[in-house]
Amino acid sequence: MSGHSHWAGIKHKKAKEDARRGKTFSRVAKQIMTAVRHGGKDADMNLDLKYAIEAAKAVNMPKDNIERAILKGAGELEGSQLEAVRFEGYGPGGAAVMVDALTDNRNRTTPNMRKIFGDHAGQLAAGGSVSWSFETRGLILLAAGGRSEEELFEIAIEAGADDFQQAGDDYEVSCDARSLHAVRDALREAGLEVESAEVTMVPQSYVDLSVDDGRKVLKMMEDLENDEDVTAVYSNFNLPPELMAELDDA
Repeated sequence: MSGHSHWAGIKHKKAKEDARRGKTFSRVAKQIMTAVRHGGKDADMNLDLKYAIEAAKAVNMPKDNIERAILKGAGELEGSQLEAVRFEGYGPGGAAVMVDALTDNRNRTTPNMRKIFGDHAGQLAAGGSVSWSFETRGLILLAAGGRSEEELFEIAIEAGADDFQQAGDDYEVSCDARSLHAVRDALREAGLEVESAEVTMVPQSYVDLSVDDGRKVLKMMEDLENDEDVTAVYSNFNLPPELMAELDDA
């Protein structure tokens, strides 16, 4: 299928690669810690934590690891006094980039972020410079599964989604964050393959990148995600079809 691909779809491809490389537990643990830090350790009261725990169970993360991540996020493990920090800036091609981190030393993390942005022709900016262009949403990635785009659209809207668009070979379905669980379950009951479902920050508009800028921004995103303090990276770029074809063939 033709069309640009958003960061959400690319992240899903990366998650599969992380699983092959044994990075899955680390990635999911960061999601749990971030959810606890922002909303507390009671999963019944913290929707983000509920989804993060579900994601951990889906990859067979041991219960002890899940509980340790919850305690660490709450600052209840010795030596785990963590601070949530958000960095905002711009990458190649003017792509807005937002980075969430949990750190025990802001004086270590901030220079690391500045260096990564600078190494990739990007620049850190003041707080609020790009976050205004993102909103908290439920985001579901659907596999086409041999169904037409029109059929998928009708099922998604009936399930409670309020936005639907192609993302590479998959489809992004967005909804109110509070409705994510219900929409996801309705899509599954309709026989669709849900590849991922999460509460995330979704850009209100997208920037189309050239192949050259696309390559640069992907390397930047990779380096940001590989930083030990980073828990999530968001951006508003679209990659052109020819670059997505390269990624699919890699």
